[in-house]
Amino acid sequence: MTASAPPPIRILGIDPGLRSTGFGVIDKAGNKLAYIASGCIKADATGTLPERIKTILEGLEEIIATYEPKQAAVEIVFVNVNPQSTLLLGQARGAAIAALVTANLPVAEYSALQVKQAVVGHGKAAKEQVQAMVARLLALPGHPSPDAADALACAIAHAHGGQGMGALATAGRRVKGGRLV
Repeated sequence: MTASAPPPIRILGIDPGLRSTGFGVIDKAGNKLAYIASGCIKADATGTLPERIKTILEGLEEIIATYEPKQAAVEIVFVNVNPQSTLLLGQARGAAIAALVTANLPVAEYSALQVKQAVVGHGKAAKEQVQAMVARLLALPGHPSPDAADALACAIAHAHGGQGMGALATAGRRVKGGRLV
């Protein structure tokens, strides 16, 4: 009797932004990664903050319903020179996390440095390097947009065994009440 391979794990990566929230969906089966989908949720730049947050939340709810990920990885907001921009970006990130935990997905968080190290090999990589490595690792015919590439890179970092900030180990754990137990 031969042992069958475990089913692939579907991972949703998110690069939060108020104007453009990148998303990337991959499957991990053993040490192989497969591209499923990617893109951006575009919020109206002239819309109010609550309207933009709603767009992010509803967009991610639709993506979760469509692709049915089992795990999620979100990029951590870096501290900007402009504190107001950092606070606004944090609200976009909060909307993304709310969509994920409402869907009972375990959420791992990664800094941009961690993501770049996992995908490119060093934390100072340029956006173009991340795009190129994501395309190469997932055998894509072209480079994804910068926001989609960052989201895919976040999913890849998680797939490569990272558990993110706070060491949320997901193996053998489940979500209860929006929390990993």
